[in-house]
Formats: sequence, C-alpha cells, structure tokens
Amino acid sequence: MTSRDWAHNRSLKYMPKEDRFFLELPEARYAFGVIGAGVIGQEHIRCTHFEGRARIAGVYDPNKGSIEAAKREHASYTEAPLRIYTNLEEAFGDSEADAFIIATPNHTHLDVLRLGIKSGKPILLEKPMAHTLEDAYEILRIAENYDAPLQVGLQYRCKSMYREALYETLERRSLGDVKLIYICEHRIPFLDKVGQWNKFSKRSGGTLIEKCCHYFDLFNLIARDRPARVFASGGQAVNFTNFRYRGESSDILDNAAVIVEYPNGVRGNFNLCMFAPQFYEELSICGDSGRLRCFEKQDFPGGEETEVYLEILRGELEPARKMTTRYPRSVERLGHHGSTLIEHARFVDTVERGDLGPSASVREGFWSVVVGAAAEESADSGEPVVIDEMLERHGTAL
Repeated sequence: MTSRDWAHNRSLKYMPKEDRFFLELPEARYAFGVIGAGVIGQEHIRCTHFEGRARIAGVYDPNKGSIEAAKREHASYTEAPLRIYTNLEEAFGDSEADAFIIATPNHTHLDVLRLGIKSGKPILLEKPMAHTLEDAYEILRIAENYDAPLQVGLQYRCKSMYREALYETLERRSLGDVKLIYICEHRIPFLDKVGQWNKFSKRSGGTLIEKCCHYFDLFNLIARDRPARVFASGGQAVNFTNFRYRGESSDILDNAAVIVEYPNGVRGNFNLCMFAPQFYEELSICGDSGRLRCFEKQDFPGGEETEVYLEILRGELEPARKMTTRYPRSVERLGHHGSTLIEHARFVDTVERGDLGPSASVREGFWSVVVGAAAEESADSGEPVVIDEMLERHGTAL
C-alpha cells in the first residue's frame, strides 16, 4: 500500500489531524469541476481525491445514473456533500472551480468547450479531442487564442510501459535512430455507454479515432514527425453486426491493420482486434542500434492479474535489459492501469505552473485525430490517404 492508501483508509479516520504525519494528504489547494460523470469522469473523481492537491467543486451530467455513481465515488473518499450543477452554464460559471475536466461523449466536445472557454480557466479535454477533422481543427484554433492551458487526455503516454519506452527511445536514445514502430491491441468489444454513442461512427468518430488515437499519438511522439501517408484495411467482422439502437445499425470497425508513413522515413504498423477474449497491448520499436519490445496482458482465465514486460536488445557489444514496469496496485486500480492518475497529476501540475509541461497539447491531440481520420477514410475507400491532400479537402490544412 502507498501512503495515500493509508491516508484514505476509513479505519484510520479517527486519527486527529495534529497527530497525522505519514497519513497526512497534501492540502487541497484547487477545486475541479467535472463535466461528464461516466466511466472516465468517475476515474477523474477518484484520481482527484487520491492525488490530494485538489478537490471536486461540482459535477454535471444529464444522466441521473451517472450522477448517482459520481456521488458514490465521491462519498467513498469524503463526507463533504457533492455539488451537482443543473446545467453547463452553471458549471462553467462556478467561481469556486479553479479548472475543469471535460469527459463527455466525443461528439459533444466542441460544443461543451465553446462554453468552457468562457471561464478563462485551465481545461483538461478528454480524448479524442474531437470526432471529426473539422471539430478538431476548430478546437485547435480555439486553443491558439485561449490564454489558459488546454490539455488533451491522451493518457496512454502515461502508462508505465509506454513511459519507459518513450524514455528509453527519446531521452536515452537506447535504440539509436528509430526506423520502425509496431503496436498491437487485442481486446474485448466496446462496453455499453449511455446513449450507445460509441457504437456509431457519426458520434464517436469511428473506432480508429475513438479508441486508437492513443496509439497514433504514440506513433507521432516516437517518430518525431508529422504523418505523411496512411493506408488501412478494416472491417466489422464480429461485434455489433446485428446491433440496432433507436432505428440505427452499428457501423464501427472491430478489426484493422494500419500503416503510417512519416517524411523522415519512419514507418508505423498498427494491428487491432476487438473480439479477443483478453486485454493485450504490445509495442515494438526498431532503431539502427537496437530493438525495444514491451507488452501488457490480462487473460480472463487467469483472473485480474496483469502481466507487464519490457526488453531492450542492443546486439553483441551493448548490455541488454529485461524488466517489469508497474505502478503500485492501488494506483493501477484507479483506471487505465495507473495512467489516469499520472495524467491527472500532470494536470494539477499544469494548473500550478500555468503551462502544459509534458502533457499532451491540443496540437498533439489534433495530429492523433488526423491519423485516425485518415485510417478510417482509407479503410472505407481501400486506397492510401495522403495527409496533406485530406486536410485540404476538409479545409483543415495548417
């Protein structure tokens, strides 16, 4: 257990404040308004309390079930009542809130953000920052003229194995110059959402934007360049083939293979299967001086335990390394195997400093959406997509 686990332990709440040292949490100097109280919004509520430097000013969500879940989450950490905003105007007008977290469905991000920026306060906008190129482009222009920090929730760069891979590749340069990147995700289908918005491309952006923007963000980070061309093949083979909701049939991909080419010669290869009976992610990076491979897996027959492994091989004359990369179990349980807390702590840092630091910027969020949109277009047409041409067609060229 971490010190924060002990500090939040209800059996130790009898301890007077003046007798707390190891059990004392940081002073809550900031208050966050949470917009959207679904799975991700609840993760941010947990992380706010666990991290300790901020508290929850209030929560808004039009779904009563989500609000009740947020109340339960909040009550598990504090006896203080949870303020429930009645509308977005009241939420973003809350003078007690120092910053806001937007965790609403993808297709609502732009409209919610248009209201959010009237606050003039720091904002964490969950991924993907938009479900279309046009919305992503408008959000990018908003960010360029917004005086407060605007952070995008691409938290996979905060997962333990990806953090180590990025450090070894970009900071230590253990692999030399990167040439090839491979990412694989095999997992169960999309879970249910309120309104089932994630089953329809027009509201989610499609699987390769909604789910895979995380991985395309990693491609862009590791390649250290903008994408030039994307080729994808994908389909809806198993999941939701007979699913209808309010008269509409689901149209999202459940498998895909995506190739991303960069002007500097780096190539990325992404493989997706969303009807596998496990959670499995793998990253391989090949440079001119070595190779890094890491994976994270959780097999359902083996229960909840997650296996994480990372290796770096550098030929005959350099040392090789093999390791396990993990956060404390209590941190991993907060969500996305610990990455949500790290991203959230970086947001608190952003509020304190007034700048993004290592957090994902709106420009980086934009390019992750660009790759996903190009992959969706290529999978639909069967033809490769040249990025500059696609951006011109959509009126979103930079």
